[in-house]
Amino acid sequence: MEIRYSPNPESVRRLTTEELRKAFVIEELFIPGKITMLYSDADRVIIGGCVPTNAPLQLLATKKEMSAEYFCERREVGIINIGSKGSISVDGKIFTMETKDLLYISRGSKEVLMNSAQIEKPAQFYLISYPAHKEYPTRLAKFANAEQQPLGNQNEANVRTIYKYIHLNGIQSCQLVMGLTELAEGSVWNSMPPHTHNRRSEIYMYFNMQPNSVVFHFMGEPTQSRNLLVHNGQAVISPSWSIHCGAGTGKYSFVWAMGGENQEFSDMDVVEKTMLR
Repeated sequence: MEIRYSPNPESVRRLTTEELRKAFVIEELFIPGKITMLYSDADRVIIGGCVPTNAPLQLLATKKEMSAEYFCERREVGIINIGSKGSISVDGKIFTMETKDLLYISRGSKEVLMNSAQIEKPAQFYLISYPAHKEYPTRLAKFANAEQQPLGNQNEANVRTIYKYIHLNGIQSCQLVMGLTELAEGSVWNSMPPHTHNRRSEIYMYFNMQPNSVVFHFMGEPTQSRNLLVHNGQAVISPSWSIHCGAGTGKYSFVWAMGGENQEFSDMDVVEKTMLR
């Protein structure tokens, strides 16, 4: 498991492109036949990708970083499938997962196995995990049943739909809030106007992009903005003090996940666009 430590705002002002990417971008998440995991000191989040091929893959704890006997001993997990059909077995109970379905896995779950329905068209499981202080039931959320929130307008090229899975009025959790956003055809901007939320960190994972497309992910202090170019299947760690918004060269989607002080989706400090530098 890779470990990342977040630079402070003053340091970010002086970082090169390579240093910014090393601190905040996760470039390789989905490797066939493997589970990748990264541990960030931002709210102790674990970010991972799993692509089962010829055999199921088991989610295991690491002694050094987690000091746990099994992964969910003191953690909750949210997993979204962005690939083809697959399944996840949690302590022997099997959950079938189509594209964009989500599974919340309870603290205390001992065995988590991820599998693809077809080797030639594998599932791609994206996972986010935060420490948990109590157990909530393991639950499957189908994409078709997710709470939808349309936002934006065509004049500002930011028409999008937010799909909420794990939140106060949906699947219950200790601190994880998770869902995905899809942009309408012809719209490019997400999370505009930008905002910060000092009470929570956030992870963005971009997907559903064409091979030659990129997203310009903006971060940093409102008056000291920086940008990161991200490609399909890459993620960005967004610390609590940083803005987060982006613009793509074509249609795209992204999974968002938050953990920290509260679970209020609307708890954010909006930054007026005229204040951005």
